[in-house]
Amino acid sequence: EPTVRTELMEQIPPIAIFLQESRPKFPTAFFEYLMPIVVRYLTDVNNQVRKAGQEALLILLEQDLVAQSDIENKVCPILLDLSAPDSDDEYKVEAVNIICKMASMLSRTTVEHMLLPRFCELCSDGKLFQVRKICAANFGDICNAVGQEATERLLIPKFFELCSDSVWGMRKACAECFMAVSYTTSPEVRRSKLSPLFISLISDTCRWVRQAAFQSLGPFISTFANPSSAGLYIREDGTLSIRPPAQDVNSNSCQPSNNITVVSSSANAA
Repeated sequence: EPTVRTELMEQIPPIAIFLQESRPKFPTAFFEYLMPIVVRYLTDVNNQVRKAGQEALLILLEQDLVAQSDIENKVCPILLDLSAPDSDDEYKVEAVNIICKMASMLSRTTVEHMLLPRFCELCSDGKLFQVRKICAANFGDICNAVGQEATERLLIPKFFELCSDSVWGMRKACAECFMAVSYTTSPEVRRSKLSPLFISLISDTCRWVRQAAFQSLGPFISTFANPSSAGLYIREDGTLSIRPPAQDVNSNSCQPSNNITVVSSSANAA
C-alpha cells in the first residue's frame, strides 16, 4: 500500500539519526538497509511515496548522514536517470527540483562534476517550461554551490538564455535571483556582461518582470561595493546584510552590533 511506504519514508530520518548515535552497535545498518530503500523509493510509481522519499533524502543530507560514496554512486546516478531527456515529464520535474535543493548540501566537486552538466542541459529544456522555471528560480543557489570559475564558464551563458526566455515567468525568476548570480562572478563580468543584461530585464515588455528587476536593483548594485569598506555581505541563507564597521562597534560599545538584514535574494523567488 502506498500509504505504508509513505509512512515508512517519514520514519527513515529519525531511525537514521538513532543509528548514527548508536553506531558502535549498528555500524553498517543504515548503509545496508535504509539507504537502499530511500534510493529505491525515489522512483516509486506513487507520487506521494516519491515525495516522502525526496524529503527524507534532503533531511539525511542536511544531517550529513549519507556517505560520499553513496551520494556519488547511488543518489546522483538515479537523479541523472530521472532527469534524462527521454525521462517521464513528472519524474523529470521532480528530479531537477531535488537536484537544485541538494546542491548546497554537497561538495563543490560533486556538484560540478556530476550534477552541473545535467543542470545546464535542463536550463535549455525546450519541452517543459516547468523544468526551466525551476532552474531559473534556483540559479543563484547553483552558482553559489559551484563557485566563480564554473559560474562564469558554464552558467552565465545559460543565464543569458533564461533571461531572454519567451515565458515571462522565467525572466521574472531570473530578475529575482540576479543578486545571487552577480555576487558569484568577478567585478569585470558584473560590469561587462551582467549590467547590460540587467538593463534588458528592467526594460522588459512584461511589467511583472520589470517590477521584479526594480526590486532587485538595489541588491544588484550592492554587489559592486567593496565588502571591506561598505560592510555589505551575503549570508549563507542568501540574504544581503550589513556588518557594522569595526571602529563604529568599538566607539559605540553600548549599541547592539547585530547584523542588519536588508533584503532576501533568491529565497523570495516566487
